[in-house]
Amino acid sequence: MFKPADLPDRIPLFPLPGALLLPRAHLPLNIFEPRYLAMTEDALTTPHRLIGMVQPLDGKAEEGSDSALHAVGCAGRIMAFVETEDGRYRITLGGVARFRVTDLQPGFKPYPTASIDWAEFDHDLDKPQGDPGFDRQHFLDVLGRFLDARGSDTDWSSLEKAEDELLINSMAMMFPFDHEEKQALLESPTLADRRQTLITLMEFSLASGGEDRNLQ
Repeated sequence: MFKPADLPDRIPLFPLPGALLLPRAHLPLNIFEPRYLAMTEDALTTPHRLIGMVQPLDGKAEEGSDSALHAVGCAGRIMAFVETEDGRYRITLGGVARFRVTDLQPGFKPYPTASIDWAEFDHDLDKPQGDPGFDRQHFLDVLGRFLDARGSDTDWSSLEKAEDELLINSMAMMFPFDHEEKQALLESPTLADRRQTLITLMEFSLASGGEDRNLQ
């Protein structure tokens, strides 16, 4: 487990629209662009093995672009990786803590790096958050209607048994909300705020006809 003193002042950034990472959650990624292959290899040589996931402001992250980035992201540690025969990396990031970008530094790297301030989100390093006001049945009811509208199914027995944080964060990361909605979920100060934002987004989707939205 990381302590505040273990966190570096600068980390590489991976701008990926719609890809949300939250503390203590896992995010699988398929790395194939040359600059992010270099980022992965460089991160693997560091003691912390951290990569910062951020959302581009314009919802795009085209190769070679200088798209502006949201100021708040979440750092993940490379917990597992496999190099494929065609030169890609399949990695799994374990969410460590959110951060605020204080200085974006293009530098001499092919990928962006930034100076990071962790202080605003130091509580992310604590034990999993609870949600004392969580009405699980109401949440599952809205979730069920949302999934039905999309023609999706899930393992309800696992959801009913899941801890509050795991359930809420997993749904926030999984659903194909747009990049600004994902950013709102990321920046929710508490788990209760994230749960309410998630319910609002599901209910809005239902009210608008449950339109299917793509991540990118």
